[in-house]
Amino acid sequence: MQALDWWIILGYLTLTMGVGLFLSRKGSKSLVDFFVSGRSLPWWLAGTSMAATTFSIDTPLYVAGVVATRGIAGNWEWWNFGIAHIILIYIFARLWRRSEIVTDAQLTEMRYGGKMAAILRGSKAFLFAVPINCIGIGYAMLAMVKVVDALELWQSLGINPGDNLKLWSVIGVSVFVLIYSGFSGLWGVVATDFFQFFLALFGAIIVAVIAVNHVGGMGELIPAVQQATDIDVLAFVPFNLNFTWSETAGITASTFSAYLLVQWWSFRRSDGGGEFIQRLAAAKDEAEAEKAAWFFNLLHYVVRTWPWVVVALVAVVIYPDLGDRELGYPKLMLDFLPVGLLGLVVASLIAAFMSTVSTSINWGASYLTNDLYLRFLRPEADQKELVLAGRLSSVFVTLLGGIAAFYSDNVGDIFRLVLAIGTGPGLVLILRWFWWRINAAAELTAMLCGFVIGLITSTSPVLNELIPDFGVRLMVISGLTALIWITVMFLTPPESDETLDAFYRQVRPSGLGWHKQRLRTGVLPGQDLSRDALRVVTATLLLFGSMFTIGGFLLLQPVTGWCSLIVAVLSGFALRRLNRRPFPAIPRPGLDDDISN
Repeated sequence: MQALDWWIILGYLTLTMGVGLFLSRKGSKSLVDFFVSGRSLPWWLAGTSMAATTFSIDTPLYVAGVVATRGIAGNWEWWNFGIAHIILIYIFARLWRRSEIVTDAQLTEMRYGGKMAAILRGSKAFLFAVPINCIGIGYAMLAMVKVVDALELWQSLGINPGDNLKLWSVIGVSVFVLIYSGFSGLWGVVATDFFQFFLALFGAIIVAVIAVNHVGGMGELIPAVQQATDIDVLAFVPFNLNFTWSETAGITASTFSAYLLVQWWSFRRSDGGGEFIQRLAAAKDEAEAEKAAWFFNLLHYVVRTWPWVVVALVAVVIYPDLGDRELGYPKLMLDFLPVGLLGLVVASLIAAFMSTVSTSINWGASYLTNDLYLRFLRPEADQKELVLAGRLSSVFVTLLGGIAAFYSDNVGDIFRLVLAIGTGPGLVLILRWFWWRINAAAELTAMLCGFVIGLITSTSPVLNELIPDFGVRLMVISGLTALIWITVMFLTPPESDETLDAFYRQVRPSGLGWHKQRLRTGVLPGQDLSRDALRVVTATLLLFGSMFTIGGFLLLQPVTGWCSLIVAVLSGFALRRLNRRPFPAIPRPGLDDDISN
């Protein structure tokens, strides 16, 4: 790092602070302005912000570690969520926007009633805002510390720091993020997210291009990678053409099965969840929310997957004996980027870190303010007081995230811990939209049991030895949680007709699970579930077909590229026809309709 590199980083930080402070007025008017941007975000800004949120500094490090130890197929650990994110587009995006909530925890008292709903809302808000959110901030800080260490940033200033000084420097950047996000609210977060995302993406592409050129191009890289490891690093799926399991697969059959068949629907974000819902709730209308979700999927899976993967492959070749595989990404930056470009790419990683931390701060504060302070402590608070509470909550969340960072060690391990403690409640979160019988007791049980079982099975040395396979562990968490919450649901009474009817009128979900409510209220559903299910299938094929088309041709696997291209084109045409199909007219229930059944 030379003087020019530091000036580039300083210029980026100054610009970010300026944008955040400039937008402070927009976020200071009310709770809705501070946390959901007055419900006025355009689709392209909301979608980019969703993508920026998931593009943290830890992500390229995580991918580098996954590819080196489990091959490209190991990325199904996060690729599988593409199924849930496509479902978000066509099934849930409009429902969330129609609900007019500020946080997803707020939905619980719209969907359920009574004391149990209030307990669920408070428990959910605390669980997501404090332990889960702060673990996320902590491992983002850990990744930043690894980058600071690998790039020898302090040493370039003539300082020889200890580990604590490195971490405190990262916490200092987080405080910087806190200042602009605390003043401007979600407006400042999404506005800075927009250029932070494209700066981070540009940085990843620069590293990929220079790294590949260094090893002689893709034609030299592919055979070198195959010779460097004992696993089938380049396989997109861990089985052969005859669908038998590859002997050199980097992941087990049970783990891959859990990724593809369980994790995406069992995880706590099966219906969107958290920061994504905040962006959809902030969109201008339902159509904008759906477009935002599509734009996020394109950016997250199709566009940015392969720069990370390519860099990881180069790191496998150049650093075959690297102890911590996650450090391959920053080491390539330090070894091969010239002055100026190094500063730009470091700034891009800082941008990725800041976009995730700013979102986590604002998101966690929204729970503490809207679902705890306003709901339980100060229901009579005016808008000025709520904005102040939101800013103080932002400080609190940042402080807890910094504390969590001192107990973090490995990015990949912490990512899998987050997956484990979030697995279990996903099925309840899906069914509550389409079946009236789901009650608050069932959702509360699923959330708490999933968290506790996931935490115990992940941290107990005895259970780790008993269930060493991560995929089997996910199945165990999902199965035990489902058994408990289903039992609790049938042992507790359903929600009242008044609560269910009010929810149905507001959200207008489809499906047989709301037949009684449709007859009672005379309100038509706001979606065609059968058509939307077909759109989910074709859009999923389109998404993964597009992603593997790019990967196939890029990594010199033409058969994969052409087959994926055919799948993408055919599914694209099918999706276009489905989108043109008119919404079917559903007759209003008459006075003689029998609702006794």
